[in-house]
Amino acid sequence: MTREYPDTVAGPYNPPPSEFEDREGRDIKVRRYDEGIEPLVEMYQAFKPEDRAQGIPPTKEPQIRNWLEQLLDDDCVNVVACHDGSPVGHAILVPDGEDASELAIFVLREYQGAGIGTELIEHLLGAGRTEGIDRVWLTVERWNTPAVALYRKVGFVSTENGNFELEMAARLTADGEAS
Repeated sequence: MTREYPDTVAGPYNPPPSEFEDREGRDIKVRRYDEGIEPLVEMYQAFKPEDRAQGIPPTKEPQIRNWLEQLLDDDCVNVVACHDGSPVGHAILVPDGEDASELAIFVLREYQGAGIGTELIEHLLGAGRTEGIDRVWLTVERWNTPAVALYRKVGFVSTENGNFELEMAARLTADGEAS
């Protein structure tokens, strides 16, 4: 399958670190993630079954650990949002083997709707651009209207309409542009 990407470069995005106050008045720090697996295992164990989409994150600790070991690989770009020193959101760019990366983002339910997802994605895309990533794509359940609106807000466009999932893509650099 040949994935289509928009011609227009999305952004601008700044790489982390960054600090901001979310809409609930909480101080949030966004940074590249390099702390090891334990803080993220704890965050993902707090996810409720209804907060999972497309089968992720996994539900049981051994599967969470295995999944995170793959995501924390040096080839992936990981950014985390922290409140009071603990992760409350995690976003990842995973290389797809076709000179592009797939985006995934997870924010704990009690932190959703406060602007954390927007900041997390924008800083992840800034970090990705810094790492030389040109094209990013994702899939989202089409009825997840808050997520679809967020992705559109940060520059993603719809590229394919499946029955249950919507594929979206963004370009981080112009063709031939040096990162």
